Amino acid sequence: MTSLQTLPLWVEIATAALLLISSLFALTGAIGLVRLKDYFQRMHPPALASTLGAWCVALASILYFSALKQGPILHAWLIPILLSITVPVTTLLLARAALFRKRTAGEAVPAEVSSHRSDSGGH
Repeated sequence: MTSLQTLPLWVEIATAALLLISSLFALTGAIGLVRLKDYFQRMHPPALASTLGAWCVALASILYFSALKQGPILHAWLIPILLSITVPVTTLLLARAALFRKRTAGEAVPAEVSSHRSDSGGH
């Protein structure tokens, strides 16, 4: 049989607050996804909200389990750190793919920015 360990009230309140803040980030991202008109505008709210929400959940997890084990539990930081690296890269690749599709469909898009210039003397 395991006994339930009670945590200090401030730990429970802080954990609950961080989880609520995380859910508000998720809600904000969902609202932005639904309300914004263009694909390129819709990309940003979920990417930002998921990253910020993951940081809040990780902090809540670290706080709760560190208080539960009465020592620092820091391995939960790995998830938001990896998300902070991969989400912007994924967002950039999705934006480039959508821009490429619009260009090949003949839609009006901004001019391509390239390091190769055709007027640079044959380089």
